Amino acid sequence: MNRRSFINKSVLTASASLLPLSFWNSLDSEEFTIEELTGKANTKFYGNGYLVRKEVNEAFIKMQAAAKKENINIQIVSAYRGYKRQKQIFNAKFTRYTHQGLNEIEAINKIIEYSTIPGTSRHHWGTDIDIIDANATQPKNVLLPENYELEGVYYKMKMWLNEHSEKFGFYIVYTNNPNRKGFYPEPWHFSYRKIALPMLKAYKKIDIHKIITNDTNLKGRNFLSTAFIDSYKNDNIFDINPALLP
Repeated sequence: MNRRSFINKSVLTASASLLPLSFWNSLDSEEFTIEELTGKANTKFYGNGYLVRKEVNEAFIKMQAAAKKENINIQIVSAYRGYKRQKQIFNAKFTRYTHQGLNEIEAINKIIEYSTIPGTSRHHWGTDIDIIDANATQPKNVLLPENYELEGVYYKMKMWLNEHSEKFGFYIVYTNNPNRKGFYPEPWHFSYRKIALPMLKAYKKIDIHKIITNDTNLKGRNFLSTAFIDSYKNDNIFDINPALLP
């Protein structure tokens, strides 16, 4: 995996003032608002123990029913996460890593091995799901790559998904392609392409650097330079399964 640390020590002097209301309320010729794309909208979601968009839920139920015929019980362990929840995760990891002795730059680079900066998560959209096989003997930590590899507890499910998930509209996001940068491979993370693809297209129009650094309560934000955010967008947001790119 090609990895690099691309944060430098230059800090930002971005204004902490609120963005104008017009900035949040419209997207040029797109159906999705910026609030919707960054996990700040009051979108109506569906699901039993999880939250996704209605069409995503209907497709998932069909995929789940098909897998059960093969004694595979696909369960969602993570779906929609709003901006506030993603910030809690990010800030908690930042605090933990810096208390463990990492400097701010090292902590941020450690976080983005698997976790997103709030406002940039695909889980904000209600299109993406993290899944396990509930019929398997559950390990202590479920979302680990080895659980989905040969002899792993979810390997049978993973092989089934490799063959069938796209028939139901679900595509793996962060593949194990050695040339892919950004987040580490996540064999548990699937996205409903029909909705996620146009949302990513709309997301390209957002000035995400302004949104992120405007949040004065986001830990480490002064180290999120324009250069870092540009590299982060290219590597973590857009270097994904090509089937999910607009």
